[in-house]
Amino acid sequence: MNEELNFLLQRASCARLAEPAPSAEELEPMFAAAMRAPDHARLRPWRFLCVRGERRVELGQRFREALLVRDPAADSAAQDKAANAPLRAPLLVVAIASISEHPKVPPIEQRLAAGCATYGLLLAAEASGYAGIWRTGEVAFDRTVMNALGLAANEEIIGFLYLGTREGDCRALPRLAVDQYVAEW
Repeated sequence: MNEELNFLLQRASCARLAEPAPSAEELEPMFAAAMRAPDHARLRPWRFLCVRGERRVELGQRFREALLVRDPAADSAAQDKAANAPLRAPLLVVAIASISEHPKVPPIEQRLAAGCATYGLLLAAEASGYAGIWRTGEVAFDRTVMNALGLAANEEIIGFLYLGTREGDCRALPRLAVDQYVAEW
């Protein structure tokens, strides 16, 4: 088995992340890899926002505010959890799908392309020696959060990539039986 395929077979998300995160210089080729995603009509229906340092605290406040809009009765523990979520990694990358009207490329295909670009970024980060996890949760689908991040009406969050350096061991993934998911037609 070749080295690249073995890398893909070993890939697993890592929730425990510490400093350092990829630098801006290190991120450039990772984003370049993300741009190689399948993309019908070359719409490039994605964009990314990097959130690091104290901006993570600010994002956490936006998460808390959005929680209180969704659930005004949220207790202090839930509010603190929302506010602290962006602090789980030294770098968050907000993956955004930018959906446009197109006669041949429906919105679902544009969302899938943005998802592929996001996964390409995650793979590139891991191939560069970093670790990460793709998270969503209610905040990813919350228009209050999207507005706070400056998303346009035609944009939506695909997910939050939490990136940093692996801290401890990550949970091993079970090996799935391919024949349970693949068949000939």
